[in-house]
Amino acid sequence: MKDGVTYNKPGNEVFVRSEGDLIYVICSKERQTDNVVSRMTTKNCKLVGYEEWDEGEDMKWILKFAVLDKYDVEPELN
Repeated sequence: MKDGVTYNKPGNEVFVRSEGDLIYVICSKERQTDNVVSRMTTKNCKLVGYEEWDEGEDMKWILKFAVLDKYDVEPELN
C-alpha cells in the first residue's frame, strides 16, 4: 500500500486508506466491521481505534489498525 492513498473504487464494499504505520478501513454497514476486524487482526496488525461517524442512513464506521514492527509485537509467553 502506498502512504496517504485512499483505495476507493465503485465496486468496493469498504474503503481503505493508509497513513504511515496506520491503516484506516471505512465501513458503510455495521455488519461489515466484525469481518474486517477478524481479517485484519494478526500478530503484526492490531485494532487501535473505532469511531462511528454521522447518523442515520449516512452512518459510517471507521476502524483504525496499527501495523506493528518487530519491536512492537508482544512476545509469546509460555
